[in-house]
Amino acid sequence: MKHTKLVLASAIVTSALALTACGGSSGDPLAVSSDTPAASDTIVVGSANFPENVLLAHIYAGALTAKGVKASTKLNIGSREAYIPALEDGSINLIPDYTGNLLSYLKKGSTEVTSDDVYAALKTAVPAGLTVLDQSTAEDKDAVVVTKETAAKYNLKTIGDLAPVGKDIVLGGPPEWKTRETGVPGLKAKYGITFKSYKTLDAGGPLTINALKKGQIQAGDVFTTDPNIVENGWVALEDPKFLFAAQNVVPLISKAKATTTVTDALNAVSAKLTTPLLADMVKQISGDEKKDPEAVAKEFLSTNGLG
Repeated sequence: MKHTKLVLASAIVTSALALTACGGSSGDPLAVSSDTPAASDTIVVGSANFPENVLLAHIYAGALTAKGVKASTKLNIGSREAYIPALEDGSINLIPDYTGNLLSYLKKGSTEVTSDDVYAALKTAVPAGLTVLDQSTAEDKDAVVVTKETAAKYNLKTIGDLAPVGKDIVLGGPPEWKTRETGVPGLKAKYGITFKSYKTLDAGGPLTINALKKGQIQAGDVFTTDPNIVENGWVALEDPKFLFAAQNVVPLISKAKATTTVTDALNAVSAKLTTPLLADMVKQISGDEKKDPEAVAKEFLSTNGLG
């Protein structure tokens, strides 16, 4: 697993963690000092730097507001390397995350792959002071995606099919994929793939999508709910060795903010959020309609009796 994307290079993330905080709702992740805690009576909902996650942050904030909880947003923070420290230092209090990738980040070498197993392991792996609430059935995985032309040329159906032709394939994705177990290292370890090169782009965002369209890369990290896969006839390669574990959407929150009212509101969101609903909302904000994520979030909440 969601949703305008802001790419933070690793050097910028490092300096940002040392000197600055996640950005305000304007989308500037360097706008506020990282050691500036949120107001005690407000829950600051952060988001990662891709449209789906921005959408989910608006859904969480809207659900809380509907229950009388003060909530604000700090959007497009970046990757977990940026927003986990922000949660720990109190500059944000809540963020939507994805169970499998979060577990892999927190517990190196984790082997759990099913939704239930990943969630159970995750509950024991989160840092002190943080907790995860109910996971939703909505799931959005990373996928190695190729164009239909590339798939036909090399007879690609699974990720493993890339192994013998990796020398001809430029892979594109976010900066963190260079070192993550669910990125380049995992693709080599699990599937024996050595790529021609790796092009640093974004997490399934417009840079990766455009690079695939223009042939600047032959394979890219694209989220499974991305409408571009269906619209362009692209192929999301099967993952028989489960490099990408279950990726259910889950609220990650500071324990100090997880009151009964807050927990009930967020769990109610998780109970209503499904993969088809999430994919449809992502299409609304990322496809031709280009709707405002906050407006789409409000519609979801209203339709489901949550706002």
